[in-house]
Amino acid sequence: MEVCYQLPVLPLDRLVPKHVLSRRGAISFSSSSSLFGAPDPRQLSQRRGAISYDSSDQTALYIRMLDVRVRSQVGFEPERRISHPYLWIDFRTLHTRLGTSASTAPERRVHRLLSFQRYLHSYRLLRGVPQQIPLHILDEDYTGQAKCMLEKVGNWNFDIFLFDRLTNGNGLITLTFHLLNQYGLVELFQLDMVKLWRFLVMVQEDYHSDNPYHNAVHAADVTQAMYCYMQEPMLAKSLTSCDIILGILAAATHDLDHPGVNQPFLIKTDHYLATLYRNTSVLENHHWKSAVGLLRETGLFSHLPAEDSLNMERELGSLILATDISRQNDYLSRFRRHLDQENLCLSNASHRHFILQMALKCADICNPCRPWELSKRWSEKVTEEFFQQGDIEKKHRLEVSPLFDREINTVGKIQIGFMTYVAEPLFAEWTRFSDTRLSQTMLGHMGLNKASWVGLQQQQTSVSKEAEPSSADADSEGGAAAARRDSTTVTAAGGTSAKEIPQGSKES
Repeated sequence: MEVCYQLPVLPLDRLVPKHVLSRRGAISFSSSSSLFGAPDPRQLSQRRGAISYDSSDQTALYIRMLDVRVRSQVGFEPERRISHPYLWIDFRTLHTRLGTSASTAPERRVHRLLSFQRYLHSYRLLRGVPQQIPLHILDEDYTGQAKCMLEKVGNWNFDIFLFDRLTNGNGLITLTFHLLNQYGLVELFQLDMVKLWRFLVMVQEDYHSDNPYHNAVHAADVTQAMYCYMQEPMLAKSLTSCDIILGILAAATHDLDHPGVNQPFLIKTDHYLATLYRNTSVLENHHWKSAVGLLRETGLFSHLPAEDSLNMERELGSLILATDISRQNDYLSRFRRHLDQENLCLSNASHRHFILQMALKCADICNPCRPWELSKRWSEKVTEEFFQQGDIEKKHRLEVSPLFDREINTVGKIQIGFMTYVAEPLFAEWTRFSDTRLSQTMLGHMGLNKASWVGLQQQQTSVSKEAEPSSADADSEGGAAAARRDSTTVTAAGGTSAKEIPQGSKES
C-alpha cells in the first residue's frame, strides 16, 4: 500500500539550483525542478487550490470555510497571473497595526511574509557568525525549573507557554534537542553537535514571533504532543529510530516560515509562493522546502549516503504535507477504512509512515484536547490570527474569508465548529486505533472544552439581549442601538440563525 510520495531520485543540482544551495531558509524551486514534478493539468483545472466537496458533507463544508478560495470585491481575478506578484497587497502592513504607517514598524517586520527576501537585510548576513553571547541568558533557578519540566515532558498537561518562558523563548530548541538526545538519536545517527544546534537555532528563528498562533511556541507544542503519541504502546514498540527522528523533525518544522495568512490569501493576492507551488498545498510545500533548505545549509545529514539523505528529505516532506487541512477528509477516510478492515500492520514500513502522518495531524490540531486553560489560550491565539487576516482583507477590499471577520464571529463559535467538524471525527478514529488512557483523556478534555465554549456563547448572547432596553433617554439612544447591533452579531455568531453554516452550537 502506497503511503508516501513515490518520487524519482534526482541529482542534487536538479533538485536545488546551485545559486540557492547556500541560501538560508526556504529554497526556491522552479516548476521544472520541484520534487513532485509537474502535476496533471487536468487536476489543476479541477482543484486550483479549492477543495472539492459534497454539499451534504458538513465536515467538508466546514473545512472549506477554513480554507475557502474567494474573489475580490473589486473584481480581482485569482487565475490571472500578472508581472508584479505584489500588486494588490502591500505586505509591509501584514504585521503592523491597521492605520499605522509601515515605516514606523521595526525593520525586521517589514518583509516577514517575503521569506526569500528577508535575508537581504544586513542583520541576516550575520547568521553564520558565531554568537558572541550564550543562547540562554538564564539564572540557575530558571534553568533548574526548565529541567524539572523536561522530566515530565510526556505528560499531556505539559504547559508549553511556561516552558518557553523558563527557557527565555527558546522552548523549541531546548525541547527538540532534549527529545533527540533522550532517544539516543544524536549518537545513533552520529549527528554533529554544532550542526545540530545551529539547525535548531535556525529553525526557531524562521518561525515568525509576530504571528499570534503559527510561531515557534506552536511548533514546540506540536513536537511535545507528537512525543506523547509516539510513546503510546502501539507505536513505542513498532517505530524505528528513523521513524522517530523523522517524526520529531517533522513536528518541529511543520509550520516553518509560516506567514500568518492562509493559502487562499496567498492565491488571491498572486503571491509568488502560490505560483511556485501551483496553488496546491502552498504553505505545506513551503514549510517542507524551508526545512530541506536548513538541513542542507547546516549539513546535518551530509555525512549520510546521498540516497539516504534524499530519502529522509522525501519522508519528511510526506509527513509535513499531511498537515494540509484541505486533505483532512482524504486522510480520515483512509484511516477509517484501515480500522474497519483491521488491516493495519505496523511491521510494514508504509503503514508505520501512515500512522506517523495521522499522529502529526492529531498533534497539529490537538489544542481542543488540552486542559481548559491551555486550550482556551490557544483558541484565542488562532482566532486572533484569523481576525488579523480578515482585517487585512477588509483594508485591501478583498472578500473576507468566512470565519475571519471579527465583526460577525467569536472565538466560541469558531471553536465549537472546529471541534464538531474537524477535531472530534479525527480523535474519535485515533481512539479506535489507540484506545489508551491518553486518548480517553483527550476526548474528555475536548468534551468539557466544547461545553465551556457553548456556555460562554449562551452567556454572551444573554448579556447582549439584556443590554438592549438598558436606557430610554435621548442621550442613550445611540448606545442602545449599538447594543442591539452587538446582540444581533453575537446571536449570529452563536449559531441561532438558520442561515449560518455550519451550526456547531446548534447541535450542542
